[in-house]
Amino acid sequence: MLYFVGIEILLLLMKNTSEKPLILTEAEKIFKEISCESSNFITTYILRRYNMKKRYLSLSIILLLIPLAFGCSSSDTPKASFDKYINAWSKNDYASMYSILSSDSKKSISKKDFLTRYEKIYDGIELNKVTVTPEYPSSYKKNSAGNVDVPFKVTMSTIAGNVTFNDTASFKETDKTWSLNWSSKMIYPDLKKDYKIRIEKTPAKRGEIKGINGAFLAQNSYIENVGIVPQKFTGDVENSKKQIASILNIDANDITKKLSASYVQPDMFISIAKLSADDTDKMSNLLKIPGIMITKTPARVYPLKEKAAMLTGYVQNISADELKKLKTKGYSKDSVIGKAGLEKIYENQLKATDGAEIYIDNNYNKKVKTIAKKAPKNGKDINLTIDTNLQGALYDEYKSDSGASVALNPKTGAVLALVSAPSYNPNDFILGMSSDKWNSLQNDANKPLLNRFKTTFAPGSTFKPITAAMALDLGKLNIDEDKKISGLKWQENSSWGNYSVTRDEAYSEPANLVNALVHSDNIYFAKTALSIGKDNFLSETKKLSIGDNFPFEYGLEPSKITSNGSIKDDIQLADSGYGQGEVLMNPVQLASIYTAFVNNGNIIAPYLDSSKATQGKVLVQGAFKSDTVNTILNDLTQVVSSPEGTGHGAYMADLPLAGKTGTAEIKKSQTDTTGTENGWFIAVNPSNPKLLVLEMYENVKGKGGSAYVVPNVKTIFQNFGK
Repeated sequence: MLYFVGIEILLLLMKNTSEKPLILTEAEKIFKEISCESSNFITTYILRRYNMKKRYLSLSIILLLIPLAFGCSSSDTPKASFDKYINAWSKNDYASMYSILSSDSKKSISKKDFLTRYEKIYDGIELNKVTVTPEYPSSYKKNSAGNVDVPFKVTMSTIAGNVTFNDTASFKETDKTWSLNWSSKMIYPDLKKDYKIRIEKTPAKRGEIKGINGAFLAQNSYIENVGIVPQKFTGDVENSKKQIASILNIDANDITKKLSASYVQPDMFISIAKLSADDTDKMSNLLKIPGIMITKTPARVYPLKEKAAMLTGYVQNISADELKKLKTKGYSKDSVIGKAGLEKIYENQLKATDGAEIYIDNNYNKKVKTIAKKAPKNGKDINLTIDTNLQGALYDEYKSDSGASVALNPKTGAVLALVSAPSYNPNDFILGMSSDKWNSLQNDANKPLLNRFKTTFAPGSTFKPITAAMALDLGKLNIDEDKKISGLKWQENSSWGNYSVTRDEAYSEPANLVNALVHSDNIYFAKTALSIGKDNFLSETKKLSIGDNFPFEYGLEPSKITSNGSIKDDIQLADSGYGQGEVLMNPVQLASIYTAFVNNGNIIAPYLDSSKATQGKVLVQGAFKSDTVNTILNDLTQVVSSPEGTGHGAYMADLPLAGKTGTAEIKKSQTDTTGTENGWFIAVNPSNPKLLVLEMYENVKGKGGSAYVVPNVKTIFQNFGK
């Protein structure tokens, strides 16, 4: 209604300039009673009308109208002040909030105390987001105290869930400026000046990672917290510091710094280091020193240490950047989060969400009111197919060597072990890794931080059975045909220039498939690859999912036949036939392809999570024909059983194996003599295929090539394959 009254008055003003003083007086009264938005609406209307009909309004009237209409600006209304306050509130800009407080409010609380109270409360409740929704009236009416009230609603996202409350803001006008009458109740309606907001957390348990038979790979346990109680640290203190530093392998100066910190009190426990629960000798020696105290602290523990580090990964406290991204997903500043391995891959399932209660305390340890409460939520356990004993045994075989191993059940696809050596102790991240130790890991020439079962390598001769199987399926290979190979070098024709395919030995038997596999004849499989042809070679390997992202819980680097998707010439094709050229295979995928030889040609999908996977799930149906795999499996049995076979070192009369060795050359060119070699051996018991083992060792040049690997695989079958 006031809109129309205002408009009418101003229209009269334009038409009846003789009554200007009276009309202006009436207009001013109305403008003061209506809101700024209404005033601006009326002003806009008048000025538009004036622009259209200039003849009705004199310059003097315009000069009188402008200060009247624009005297209500955005800086001197309750809405403008509250909007500014709300904007600062949403940004945790407490200083700007304080600037809007009335003089009386500022007398009741200093700026420092105001900022401190908001900071402590909001940091404590881990405020993630605050939304303030005011309910502005269509017109402002002052109450009996001469103030204007604005109802509002607050919703806050906190560590204990959402907190919602309704309140009223009171604004006071002084010299045309509206300021806020603030009290502690604007933080929360039940909060009095001398009351406190408290936060009580209830820890939740992170899900544990277990292998078969419930053996732990990552568990919630304890570590030993080593500390000093200053008032009991007596005697020859300097000598004691040196003893402690020697036992813990730390700097004695660090102990001095911790003990001399400003907050230290005589009866306090000052933590100086953390130890694993099995460091019993260190603890025993430390406890002989006066003032030393050792307490148990809950922590994530990795029982297999280096033996499964690349598999499990590790957790650490959440970083500020991570928390910023994940605050809305149940994380708090006290959360731990998976940083690598399965701890990271299964983070959503393993993570624990601590419970929390936010309540008002009357400052005498009496709970006045619970503001919000959230129950703790434990993480879910991960039950893996890993045999921890087999995992440890495979890792122990490497000793000072580097490489990767895969063990799986070829009938079900259950992965029984995944090893990368050398490795690191994930418990070091829990105990506190020094920068020196971290740098030593990063700079170690043996690359203990490289996950070798995740990456790819030239497979060498372990690829030959795959080449043979593809050729048989395509009808490009006669298993009995003698390829009439002589000498140790061969090239297709003179167009190859100085390049030749080489082999390690010439043998007297016919150069047929079985003998080529037994003697691991590179030339035979180079010729076989040429008979397949470039296009067929690429399309057949594509059918095996080589080149695709391999479907496995632990993300693997994709295997590939070429670097760019094409085979440039016959030399590259020939080399690819025996696992050289640009062929790179991931150990897990290579092992999975070998499952086809004991599953009637079907490649079985490997899996780690025993609760989710389907046993015996076929990854590639009919990867090879049944006649083909029977032929290949029979020949691979002779690779081990034949005295001339490259895998004969794994022969056991009571446990026959089928397998294939491989020695992959890692060098820049054919004439490069400085390159190294990686040795492979893949084996399975064809009569009782419950275990398939792949082992790869780096740098076996001068150690016997793949022959260096064969005895180790034999040992695994002797202990786990019967």
